[in-house]
Amino acid sequence: MKSKILLVVCILTGLIFINAGLNKFFNYMPVPEDLPEDLMKLMQAMMTIKWLMPLVAIAEILGGILIIPARTRAVGALILFPIMIGILLTHFYFAPDGLLLPIILAIVVGWILFENRKKYAELFK
Repeated sequence: MKSKILLVVCILTGLIFINAGLNKFFNYMPVPEDLPEDLMKLMQAMMTIKWLMPLVAIAEILGGILIIPARTRAVGALILFPIMIGILLTHFYFAPDGLLLPIILAIVVGWILFENRKKYAELFK
């Protein structure tokens, strides 16, 4: 039962990250009108670095794809972990009212990392 729940949660999480990455390339989701001014300044500053957003988009798409199948889930979670930290910190400092979804996604990524901790043990020897 736990593996079925994890599969469904990983599919949903993967689709969210794939969607977020694709949106960075195709801009099909409108930017909300009520974003804080500091957050808009941060986004504009990140857009001035031409390679940053495509890199984040590729990491989100790749991590989202890899997190879905159980065989590659451990690598997908490693790819998404630094992205997730950035998302959490951005929401914490600039838009705390939108923190619920990033916290849920961070819990999912944390759960996947915890479930695969034996695979990561070799990295720390």
